[in-house]
Amino acid sequence: MNRIVRVVIVAVLVLVCGMGYAVMNLRASLPILDGRSEVSSLQEPVVVTRDVYGIPTIAAGSRTDAIRALGYITAQDRLFQMDCLRRSAAGRLAEIFGEAARDNDLRRRTFGLNSTARAIAARLPVDQREVLDAYAEGVNDYLLHKSTLPFEFLLLGYEPDPWKAEDSLLVLLEMFHVLSGTDEEERMKTVMTETLPSEVVAFLVPETDPYTDALLGRPARSSSAIPVQGLAPLRKSLAQMEARKMSLVRFGKSGLGSNAWAVRGVKTADGRSILANDMHLDLTVPNIWYRTQLRYEEVDLTGVAVPGIPIVVAGTNGLVAWGVTNVEGDFLDLVRLEINPANTNEYRTPKGWTRFTTRREVIKVKDVQDFVAEVRETIWGPVSQDDLLSGPVAIRWTALDPDAVDLGQLAMDRVRSVDEAITVMTRAGGPANNVILTDRAGHIAWTYTGKIPLRRGFDGSVSVSWADGRMGWSGYVSPGAIPRIIDPPSGFLVSANHRMLAPTSPYVVGHSFANGYRAFRISQRLGAMENIHENDLFELQLDSTTQLYEFYRRLALEALTEAVVQGKTSLVNARQALRGWNGKADAESRGFALVIRFRQMLSRSVFVPFLSSCQERDARFSYDGDLDTPLRQLLTTQIPELNPDPEHYSTWSVFLLNAVEQTVREVEAEYGAVSLTEMMWGHLNRVRIEHPLSGVLPGLGYLLNMPNEPASGCGQCVRVMEDGLGASQRLVVSPGHQDEGIQHMPGGQSGHPFSPHYRDQHPYWSHGIALPFLAGTPVHTLTLVRPARTAQRAREHNQYWANATNKRRNDEQRRA
Repeated sequence: MNRIVRVVIVAVLVLVCGMGYAVMNLRASLPILDGRSEVSSLQEPVVVTRDVYGIPTIAAGSRTDAIRALGYITAQDRLFQMDCLRRSAAGRLAEIFGEAARDNDLRRRTFGLNSTARAIAARLPVDQREVLDAYAEGVNDYLLHKSTLPFEFLLLGYEPDPWKAEDSLLVLLEMFHVLSGTDEEERMKTVMTETLPSEVVAFLVPETDPYTDALLGRPARSSSAIPVQGLAPLRKSLAQMEARKMSLVRFGKSGLGSNAWAVRGVKTADGRSILANDMHLDLTVPNIWYRTQLRYEEVDLTGVAVPGIPIVVAGTNGLVAWGVTNVEGDFLDLVRLEINPANTNEYRTPKGWTRFTTRREVIKVKDVQDFVAEVRETIWGPVSQDDLLSGPVAIRWTALDPDAVDLGQLAMDRVRSVDEAITVMTRAGGPANNVILTDRAGHIAWTYTGKIPLRRGFDGSVSVSWADGRMGWSGYVSPGAIPRIIDPPSGFLVSANHRMLAPTSPYVVGHSFANGYRAFRISQRLGAMENIHENDLFELQLDSTTQLYEFYRRLALEALTEAVVQGKTSLVNARQALRGWNGKADAESRGFALVIRFRQMLSRSVFVPFLSSCQERDARFSYDGDLDTPLRQLLTTQIPELNPDPEHYSTWSVFLLNAVEQTVREVEAEYGAVSLTEMMWGHLNRVRIEHPLSGVLPGLGYLLNMPNEPASGCGQCVRVMEDGLGASQRLVVSPGHQDEGIQHMPGGQSGHPFSPHYRDQHPYWSHGIALPFLAGTPVHTLTLVRPARTAQRAREHNQYWANATNKRRNDEQRRA
């Protein structure tokens, strides 16, 4: 017995010591915030102060030293995130995460982003390359002088490679992929075009929606636009299609993109212009944005940057402020390939049959055998791993063109007016965005940034062959031809991922933009506002009114007549909940959850019978996009010939009642513990922001994830929040009045769970409370200095980088 006790005591001591050692290592990996740290690459000392939220202010004598310091402190706070971003673009996540990341790696390897990043780096102007080199030097100085690696590296058992200039470009290309790297829309419309009558495709994939039409001053579509004769023969029994209902109609994240607007001095309390911007992305831990302020020479630059990229994406230099939203444009084409029937290794080009070139990609997968893929290349780009309609397609994408990607936005640090800012933004390469601008003189403007392809012979909405040379790209829209709006008579400008130009524009920017409701609501509110302050615009960012869904609530209530609900408790409760909805997507709103689920039920039940032939043609087909425009037309007109399931429901009224009843049954089955009359939107809509390692060990989620709590907002209101996507930050600022500005974001500045700044900004974001735009009073001061280069220190420094370089070269050789 004594022996057993001794064994238990020893085991407990070992466990305690192990836990103590782990905690000690975790705390040792926290960044140094005070005192002096040696940064070998600096030319002059740099002072980094941090406020109570850990937000840094960098004071340097030159831009390159400021950028070195930015690289150093970003690595202090976000090294693992930086490593994951470059690995994702390079197709190297499976090395650390295993098979779960292999598909991501294969897609990125198909693109060949590693070689693209190297080619971009070789073409960059000298001043931009100097900035990338300075940033890499700062990151590597942190790696050289760190005491302990962040906990993620310890948990996964690997060390990060040194940072290179190309790694920052990989992170930029990863953001490119997030914003415009999908081909799903083109695949969808290609299948529809080759399966359905043209008038049906035009109806189901509209160019605009009623809210966008109103903003552009265009007439709304009439009910006569419904192609009854084209749709009716397509209909199949809904009962036969039941198994396909869930996969055929896909609900994309309708809020992906951002909101940005600016108001002129004629609408503000004191005559100055003000910018507001909240960028909608998948919410992550750590947050995708890193707040910073850089002071060097005559520059005072404040805003947010992506860890790994030394660019302030949204912010101000005190003279001009800028914010961005995703264009939702078309910057990727799938080129249909004509294969030589006599030699499948050849494809047709304008110059005749040409052989594919092939590269071998070896994807290292943790704990299992390497995965080897053959990637074929064409003159237009790599061949997709996924065929389209049983045939191969090549990928032509602006991100894969080294001439379309650069760091031109760096020049925003010194612009003095919206005119100068437009010049910088329209010349810059990188992901295409809408840009909203304000300046200290009270002007406001909108334009595009990024390269817009000039297509010849086609519009890019469907996949076509480029083999005969009549179709293809002819370069990019010149900077001078990129549209811009300056100081409109309305006194404000709004961008919410909707169509900014009429479809009659001389060149194609995109096809399926976001529904215009958010932009319409923002414009509606701004048009009625006067004497505007920053707090007024921040309050508008939190607006959860959503008139778009009122149509579906009314439809459900019309179906729930007194005769229908009598004696049916569930339907009585459903009607009471729907009647009580306040028109908002607040977490506390009652009835809205039913409205959302009813819309989803209708979308599937109405469209599936007419689209089944598309899925028969291509098993991967799914219908996405602006479902509401055609859906509302069908539900408003209720044309008998287009009753989705006349075999089971004699009229549209019967069909709609069944949809309500089925919605109620599904919601009660899923949330049976909550009465329909008490069910709030927050029961369904919750903040779920999780660290990528939270599921590795039991209990890690509690330590690493943000609180799982009810959330206000939806996909079709100004306050976007749905399915893990939402406002990744919010800022409101007037150039020259930064001290009155507002900025907050989910999570915190640090990626270290033991840091007080891991989640200290999160409650303000979650509950819609403003934080100052600028960092507050310094509570930490760190001076970065260039060390005295003794002979011994020089040898150690050189040996470190020699070892790191050899390790990386060996790794690359093994992967090859």
